[in-house]
Formats: sequence, C-alpha cells, structure tokens
Amino acid sequence: MDAAQKARLLALLDEYSSADGLGDTPIPFLHCYRATVPTAPKRVTRTVYQPSLCFVVQGRKQAMLEGEVYRYAAGQYLVVSVDLPLIGQVIEASPKKPYCCLQVDLDPQVLSETVAKIGTRGTAEDTPSRGLFVGDADAGLTDAMLRLIELLNVPQDAGFLSSLIVREIYYRLLTGPYGRAVAQVALKGSTMQRIAAVIQRLRTDFAKPLRVETLAELAHMSPSSFHQHFKAATAMSPLQYQKRIRLVEARRLMLSDSVNAAQAAYRVGYESISQFSREYARLFGAPPRLDVERMRGD
Repeated sequence: MDAAQKARLLALLDEYSSADGLGDTPIPFLHCYRATVPTAPKRVTRTVYQPSLCFVVQGRKQAMLEGEVYRYAAGQYLVVSVDLPLIGQVIEASPKKPYCCLQVDLDPQVLSETVAKIGTRGTAEDTPSRGLFVGDADAGLTDAMLRLIELLNVPQDAGFLSSLIVREIYYRLLTGPYGRAVAQVALKGSTMQRIAAVIQRLRTDFAKPLRVETLAELAHMSPSSFHQHFKAATAMSPLQYQKRIRLVEARRLMLSDSVNAAQAAYRVGYESISQFSREYARLFGAPPRLDVERMRGD
C-alpha cells in the first residue's frame, strides 16, 4: 500500500465511519471499522466472527483464538473462513491516527463460483488448517479494495460494479499464498466445507443437546476423524465450540435484551444455573450479574 493509496483509503474511511465501531455502508457486504483508542483489557469481548476479510489501512489489531494470537497491521489482512468465537483487540490507535479497516463479508456461493472458474493457484505448500489466517496485501488486492470503497461515491454504479470487484478480491485471495486455504471453504466435499456445514448447524441449534455422532454423520466422517478435523479448524472440540457460542449469546441477551442470568441460561440451552454461572465466570472473568453490571458501567 503506497502513500497515495493509504491517504485515499483513510479519507474515504473517515467519510463513511465517523464514529468508533463497525459501520455498515450502502454496499451490503462492505463495512468500515475505526477505533480512536486501543481496546482496554476490561473492554475486550468475545465475539463470533463470521466469514470475512478484514483489510487494515492504519493501526494494529489482534484476534485471539484459544490462546493463539493473530496480529495484523496496516497493509495486512485477516481472513476468517468459518464462524469462530474470537477475542478482538485493537492494540494501536489514537484520535490522530485511528485504527481503520475495511471488512468484506465472504459469500460462499460467489467464492465457489470463482473457484470453479479459476481453480486454486496458491503457492504455499503448508497452508493453515485453522479457519483464520493473516496475510500481506499485495498491490492487486489493495487496488481492488480502494476501487470498492470508491464506489460509495458513485451509488448509481455501486450495485453492478461492486459485484464485479468483490469477485476480483476473491480472485486475489485465491491466487495469493493462501489460495488453497481460501478455496477449501468453497470446494464441494472438501474437509473444510464439511466442517463449515457442521459449524452452521451448531450456530443454528446451539441450544439443543449435542451428539458428536450426529455431527460426524453430517460431516460424513467417523467420530474420531470429525473430532480431529473440527479441532484443526477451530482450535476447540465441538463441545467446547458449542459452549463458547452459548455463553457469548447469553451475554448478548443479558446486555441487549435485559434478561436475567437464569432466563439467559435456559434460552441458550443450560439446565443448571450453577453450571452456567461457573462456566460464564471462567470465560468472562466474573459471574453473569457482575460482568453485565461492569460492561454497562463501562
């Protein structure tokens, strides 16, 4: 990313993301994010990241997955290929130089169509098995991201041209060093696609009792093979993944819908309030009531 590209990207981000946080744009799959201060430790939260590309223009951020830390800075990008409960933390930002990034939601159908046309050309032999990775943005990807956000100034063209540019962005990812890792999400019958299908079931039915054998059947794998591949993609077991999703959703219910801990616990599938409270405190550092009061106070 050269100085002129960065200046133009920052100007457009400033125009379309005047407040801190994630903001939508008239292009449905494009979002702008900014932060004028680093994330304080007590404000770090767990969020379920959906499949997306996060392209950093300024500042630095890190995503944490079960003890693994993925740092990315200006000129780099983070790709999340399956829904993952991550801890996101801005680590470099100020009012004069805010952290700024563009987020593009990944559409599996469009990605699959792109893979069918060009195949997989990534050069890395040891592509990561995790459902996320960090890469360096080359000139082609940077230019495509700039042209995508510039469409916000020409709404009469955005509807048609944005769909073409996002395909170019997929092309840039697929022909980059992690091309095989990106393609695995879209290849019919691939291990990652089968794991992604199970993750979607877990995201939809997280409040229901979990049977690993049923999930393994959905993935067309033996239970042992399924467990191995699921952990390779998410860094956790299916049971741990379900637990993370339940607790993150329970926290959201208490903060956004003002339900109490007992109501939240039952709604996300817990039968024991004491078990819910113990696991909640283990994940978020405080029992449900105290954690919610702390978050609201902040």
